[in-house]
Amino acid sequence: MSPDAVIPSYWDEACKHLVKRDRVMKKLIPQFGEARLQSHGDAFATLARSIVGQQISVKAAQSVWHRWTALMPKFQPAAVLGLAVDDQRAAGLSARKVEYLRDLAEHFDAGRVHVRQWAQMDDEAIIEELVAIRGIGRWTAEMFLIFHLMRPNVMPLDDVGLLKGISLNYFSGEPVSRAEAREVGDAWAPYRSVAVWYIWRSLDPLPVDY
Repeated sequence: MSPDAVIPSYWDEACKHLVKRDRVMKKLIPQFGEARLQSHGDAFATLARSIVGQQISVKAAQSVWHRWTALMPKFQPAAVLGLAVDDQRAAGLSARKVEYLRDLAEHFDAGRVHVRQWAQMDDEAIIEELVAIRGIGRWTAEMFLIFHLMRPNVMPLDDVGLLKGISLNYFSGEPVSRAEAREVGDAWAPYRSVAVWYIWRSLDPLPVDY
């Protein structure tokens, strides 16, 4: 586990609840032992990484990220706003991603996202703030709620992996609709995020990092 990682306090409680309530979770959860969701990094970096990584491989995203952040003495919104477009393009970013990252930096720099109030805000209010930023859709906002804010009850119905995992674990591989997936998720409440994490694990044993 990386030294700056934070683990959700509710995890063990959630696992007990899910094992009791759901036959699939009863089988899945014990397979992954001590593995846990971890959050690290700050909100701005997490969202910037999600934009950099859109539609390219993890490996490519990593090298673009290193080249891009190397352009700044300190990685922060004001520094991003000071970067020349050409330098960012040379680091491997598309013109559109340069625009998205600038919009993200502007939102943070101007205080249009209320990072300090997020702890008191409900999930939908945070999603609304995030999707107002160019290049961030509902799926990215939901991933951010799960992986960064570690909200316990997020059900990302646009996630292809989640739908595939529900299909394999609950419907013998038959395709599932969002409505069916939502129904499966109802049994997981109030710990949908934890169940979703285990469904992802069932497809790929390596933990997702975000």
